[in-house]
Amino acid sequence: MGTVIGEILPLALGVAISPIPIIAAILMLLSPKARVTSVGFLLGWVLGIVVAVTLFTLLSSILPSQDSDASTPTKGVIQLVLGAGLLLLALRQWRRRPRAGAEPAMPKWMQAIDKVTFPVAFGLGFLLSAVNPKNLLMAAATGVDIGSAGLDVGSIVLAIAIFTLIAASTVLVPVVGYLIAAEKLRGPLDALRVWLAKENAVIMAVLLLVIGVSLIGKGIGSF
Repeated sequence: MGTVIGEILPLALGVAISPIPIIAAILMLLSPKARVTSVGFLLGWVLGIVVAVTLFTLLSSILPSQDSDASTPTKGVIQLVLGAGLLLLALRQWRRRPRAGAEPAMPKWMQAIDKVTFPVAFGLGFLLSAVNPKNLLMAAATGVDIGSAGLDVGSIVLAIAIFTLIAASTVLVPVVGYLIAAEKLRGPLDALRVWLAKENAVIMAVLLLVIGVSLIGKGIGSF
């Protein structure tokens, strides 16, 4: 159990450090319907993480259980493919970084975020966590680690819960904090939004590179 938790922690941080969802949550918190839309977005974000990781865990449970004295080539190949996918995403993000002095390009849907309703915010949170290519790769890698470890049901549920809590923390903390102390957090949240928008591409490129290399290393070690 401890080994699995250690393997999925970096992946959970990879999901947590996602500037676009954090920016979306902050924009909702600064909108007129902050308390409604931000909660909807948070619920969708959490559910998307749980669904994606659970699905890949179930699919990966057919893989042979880990054995310290035996190789697991199937798991190794999957990790190599996932790691390569993350490296490609890292390259894509690096190429998309804004040039010096240029304004960072943000998704067009953010321009209408003041008008979203609870269901739309919920759906947006779900899509960003469960369908986003980067998060899908992270969820798949997590599912491989959990599903192939031969854990009992209780341990699997606990591992998914820990992963979800960490992965959702960067959206959870601002939303809960705003509900408690809205006025005090307006300034810091807006400053954080500006910084994340500016550094989004670089943050994601470095993050994806590190986790991609880590997955490739784990994949090689499975042979």
